[in-house]
Amino acid sequence: MKLWMRKILVALVTVATLGIYVPTELLQVDAEESKDSVASKAEEAVSTSTAEVREEAEVDSWLNKDNPYDRDYYIHSLIEKAKDQTITKFGPRIADHVEDDFTAFILPNIEMALQSIMQDADEDVSRYYAITEQPTKGYGEKIFHVYDHLNEQDVARFHVRRDNRPLDGYYFNFHYHLSKDGFKEHHEIGEIFWDKNTPPKWMA
Repeated sequence: MKLWMRKILVALVTVATLGIYVPTELLQVDAEESKDSVASKAEEAVSTSTAEVREEAEVDSWLNKDNPYDRDYYIHSLIEKAKDQTITKFGPRIADHVEDDFTAFILPNIEMALQSIMQDADEDVSRYYAITEQPTKGYGEKIFHVYDHLNEQDVARFHVRRDNRPLDGYYFNFHYHLSKDGFKEHHEIGEIFWDKNTPPKWMA
């Protein structure tokens, strides 16, 4: 029986009996069809969500295809990501205190270091470089790494160390290590004075 006929029949029986009796078997069929409709909508939503995730993954991996590669634009995007990761590493308590000094004195040196790292690599390789997204909490030094997705290895590791100088106070020492010397040598970026009091943990 067609859906519209069922609905009319339910309405007629309900009116004729003044609402005392409503044919339950017809309502049950109607409810099952509604349930099927809801299930199909849910499947459609999941399908749409999966398509969106797939689309985002395709956008994220555009560098792995034969698309034009603008090295300057890509370096700029890496620098922005590096800045975000460093602010995340600070956490709100430290960032409130040092963000201006970081932007004025440290970030330009990080920019120069990233540009140098990118320019030292072949263009076919550097297009696969990315900034990692897991700074170390607590007292760890890691801010971010420059990771080569093509060769699956770190190219550079950017760190910040807490230096306590007696009678002077605490400083944040920014530096990086390179894979070409086995990450042994410290390449200085700069430092920021904190205070004579002990700074909070990273990301606190």
